[in-house]
Amino acid sequence: MLAAIDIGTNSVHMVIARASGDGRFEVVTRHKEMVRLGSGGDELKVLSDEAIERGIAALGRCRSIAEPYGAEIAAVATSAVREARNADAFIARARSDAGIEIEVISGYEEARLIHLGILQALPLYDTPLLMCDIGGGSTELGLGHRGDLALARSIKLGAIRLTRRCFPDGETTDAAVASARTYIAETILPFVRDAKTSTFEVMVGSSGTVETLLQMANAATGIDAPRSLNGSVLTRDRLAEVIASLIEARTVEARRKLPGLDDARADIMVAGALILEGVMDAFGADSLQFSDYALREGVLYDLWSRWRGRSRDHLSDLRRRSVEHLMELCDDDPVHSVNVAALALQLFDGLAPLLQLEYFDREVLEAAALLANVGIFISHSRHHQHSYYVIRNAEYLTGFTDHEVELIAQVARYHRKGEPTDKHPPFAMLGAEDRQRVRSLAALLRVAIGLERSYTASVESVAVVVHDDELILSLTPAPGADVAMERYAANERKGLLENVTGRHVTID
Repeated sequence: MLAAIDIGTNSVHMVIARASGDGRFEVVTRHKEMVRLGSGGDELKVLSDEAIERGIAALGRCRSIAEPYGAEIAAVATSAVREARNADAFIARARSDAGIEIEVISGYEEARLIHLGILQALPLYDTPLLMCDIGGGSTELGLGHRGDLALARSIKLGAIRLTRRCFPDGETTDAAVASARTYIAETILPFVRDAKTSTFEVMVGSSGTVETLLQMANAATGIDAPRSLNGSVLTRDRLAEVIASLIEARTVEARRKLPGLDDARADIMVAGALILEGVMDAFGADSLQFSDYALREGVLYDLWSRWRGRSRDHLSDLRRRSVEHLMELCDDDPVHSVNVAALALQLFDGLAPLLQLEYFDREVLEAAALLANVGIFISHSRHHQHSYYVIRNAEYLTGFTDHEVELIAQVARYHRKGEPTDKHPPFAMLGAEDRQRVRSLAALLRVAIGLERSYTASVESVAVVVHDDELILSLTPAPGADVAMERYAANERKGLLENVTGRHVTID
């Protein structure tokens, strides 16, 4: 069991996780306290006595939470402690009073660990990315690809630091906002200049600032908060709307009334939002993806990899590994599910053009096929409904967005029994395109399950022939296998496939 503590300028965060053999982590619990270590004066060069007391008390509580788990603790401190002249006093108190050894990390190391955390949350290992993590005292920027950072900087431009400089009384006057925007552009210019020869395909934002901006953007448009914001997209246009509402509120008291804004962040939110705006504009980014993993999760992975001597190559198959992990935890016959998934994908490949399905849908189908039976972990009776619940609420599906998890859960839920219907609230809440996607993928999964009815891999493969009014599914039996039961079961389950294709289905 491992625990990682991130001691930031604004907050102390801890995550406790159980490490598995393949480098994945099962989060056991999290703890967060807003301590404002960077509340002292002198441009964050000194930790005030009050801030030190708050920090030590928070670390003591972290220790109390971690001890019952027997967790090995790794604690890192960033901007506020890194820059403080009296950092040694804080570190000594943490050791003597809280029993926690603190490692003060450099700005580059902070960026590297954040990058590692992001790669555990989003399937972007093979994608050139621009990362932006906005803290209280600094902002970490980096350009990464395949686990390595080609360029990284820790810039002294955080939400607390900028607030003190441009909005000391909390008021967002036009002059103060203009001054902040100019200062941001000038401060990040050296990094922008160094990065001009590099390219990226995706911008990723992490930290509480970006998460809060997403929550505000959703609240302003009436979108229900998803269970997880991981992978959610914040467009530049939506960010502009949020920034306009923050500026128009003018005072901290008025900002506290804005939907989606945490009261504790109301005083520093304008600065944080303007920093994100400045970075997006400097790089011409129209949108970003949010990663709910950052420094803490990077520390966890780095600690584990140093212990085990593992590489980071497994992150390229992040989503598949997380699906397999949940399947192995909850499915009493994972081999059967793997066989079903293989047949479902063969059906998909033959019918995708007719059903107007894309590659993304193939991944949803495969995940749903592998996880269709995880509900048996709760009860065999109505296990399709239990599978929906397990998939929707498990924390093991790393790398998927909340929307993607919902689609996977719904396809798995409709692998048997009643067909998708608007009488079921979760299905009715989907958009028209997603409802059709679920119906089509569930239709393929139902037939594939029929083709593995005997749990013996009797059907080696299935080929699809499409005619104007008929679909022919041609089965190739495994050597010596009798597929009569599979033909019967697939015929019993073909009704939804006939409905979504508008064709009679013959199983040959």
